[in-house]
Amino acid sequence: MTEQPAPSSFRSGFVCVVGRPNAGKSTLTNAIVGQKVAITSGRPQTTRHVIRGIVHRPDAQIVLVDTPGLHRPRTLLGERLNALVKDTLTEVDAVVFCLPSDQKIGPGDRFIAQQLTELAQGRTAPPVIAVATKADAVGRGRLAEHLLEISALGEWTDIVPVSAVDGYQVDTLLDVLVANLPQGPALYPDGELTDEPEAVMVAELVREAALEGVRDELPHSLAVVVDEITPRHAEGDDPATSVPTMLDVRVHLFVERDSQKAIIIGKGGSRLRDVGSQARQGIEALLGSRVYLDLHVKVLKDWQRDPKQLRRLGF
Repeated sequence: MTEQPAPSSFRSGFVCVVGRPNAGKSTLTNAIVGQKVAITSGRPQTTRHVIRGIVHRPDAQIVLVDTPGLHRPRTLLGERLNALVKDTLTEVDAVVFCLPSDQKIGPGDRFIAQQLTELAQGRTAPPVIAVATKADAVGRGRLAEHLLEISALGEWTDIVPVSAVDGYQVDTLLDVLVANLPQGPALYPDGELTDEPEAVMVAELVREAALEGVRDELPHSLAVVVDEITPRHAEGDDPATSVPTMLDVRVHLFVERDSQKAIIIGKGGSRLRDVGSQARQGIEALLGSRVYLDLHVKVLKDWQRDPKQLRRLGF
């Protein structure tokens, strides 16, 4: 990573985005960065990897870290996702705590508030900016009530209502974040939007497409792994000097039961074809090339509870 020179007034740092599952974290991350770097879904526990989205401003650089939703774990996978979030929280300069405006403050929100308080004990705590997400989904009265509930939940550096959908107060939130970052040079080259490996981004795009319109039990049981991304050259071209005509992308989707495999594939393979078509559009935009996407669905029984399988799948 090459640091860039910057004026003495320039600010830079890492900001962790936390919240219970489906609190609007990934949508907010994408809105702040201005481009899709994290997958979104109406299903909880969509995010499985820490995604870094990079915001470039004349006065600052913000490196956003989107995390899985903190939750009371019921599986080994859940425990590892929570540990990932807690490890991330100890290494950032500020925290964004997302609380959706269209839902009452619940046990999940109180659990995260407690975790943030406990993590802050015994060390210099990063500032926590509480963000009322999905402000566009409620009226002014409900939003005001929600802001009061957030204020009563803990000691926050600031509270900002935002809407990632229509951009309401996204710039205001950026200003608040910049004000709470330390002075320092840019951490990433200008124009770079994420440092996430391409294979991970491809897997996330396939996973997002596979989660569209499925039953509630599937999201927690679906893992996606990219086996290979191989350039395809025209016959007679020298692979060392020629531009590939296409990329062959081979991907495995892992579920826990045969019934879940049937959901992913659909009648006569119709649903898997739809998943491939939707995912391919995003992958081609990401990789800047035509893509042949080869999807395979396999059953790994109870992989969420199997340490060996979790290691195999990258958790």
